[in-house]
Amino acid sequence: MLDILLVTLIFYGLLMLIRGTQADQLVRGVLILVLASAAIGSFLDLTVFNWLLQNTIPALLIAIPVIFQPELRRALEQLGRSSHFPLPHARTSNVQRMAEEVAQACALLAERGYGGLIVIERSTGLEEYAQTGSRIDATVSAELLQQIFYKGSPLHDGAVIIRGDRIIAARCLLPLTELPDLDPELGTRHRAAIGITENTDAICVVVSEETGAISLANHGHLVRHLTSQKLALFLAALLQSPSGAPEPGRDGEGGAGDGGAGPPAIAGGRTNGQAGGQAGAPVPAVRPSVSVLRTLAQAWQQATGRGR
Repeated sequence: MLDILLVTLIFYGLLMLIRGTQADQLVRGVLILVLASAAIGSFLDLTVFNWLLQNTIPALLIAIPVIFQPELRRALEQLGRSSHFPLPHARTSNVQRMAEEVAQACALLAERGYGGLIVIERSTGLEEYAQTGSRIDATVSAELLQQIFYKGSPLHDGAVIIRGDRIIAARCLLPLTELPDLDPELGTRHRAAIGITENTDAICVVVSEETGAISLANHGHLVRHLTSQKLALFLAALLQSPSGAPEPGRDGEGGAGDGGAGPPAIAGGRTNGQAGGQAGAPVPAVRPSVSVLRTLAQAWQQATGRGR
């Protein structure tokens, strides 16, 4: 009985792992092909065909790790995150100040019509992506980020990677998402933001060069048209949670208006969340209370439909 339960759990975990990915359709195609071939061979009593089918199955077992390499890698990364202990830089970095500086930089970039792509490292290391760019070791500041993404700067084309409260690299190359149903208005920066957050637990902020819209990507989901104030609140809330989204309901203190901020106005959708207002508005000091973090968590989960 126990072995049946274990096998059931293994198959359930594998199905949940590939659900919603390209491997989902691939598995369906392989199962249909194998079942149809087995049925035809048994019904028509094809000896040679059955022999060929039986000897093909071991080859398929060898091919599985190659075919499903992205899904297996993602499963191992998730397993590693669940047993991850916070690094010293994650414990000591000034999350609040960094969130304010990034939000202020995005407001300035949007106001001046500059594009921007900022990746904030969490538990999954981004060293392999940092190696593709130019090394920088500097404290995060709005002025420095603005200078990096200035159109005349040699570092503006690519992504900035932040570790803790320091910029470690600029002009970095990121993987692009392969999702086929994205909004046609989304350019390379937005596809890179979704791609890096699909492969890692990083958080990515995008400033559109064409429209000046500020977007935030997390766990493969993109929320667009954020104000700088709400961006700072989201960053502070997400970075204070080990999973990338603050846990709601941990404390019952206070109301939705605590900390000087109410719930963000966010509409649902994978890539069309919206929180109106002017991107260039000043960014106040962000000190969200537990109740505000809880409200932000619920709004983010509603906006991105998390749970997949």
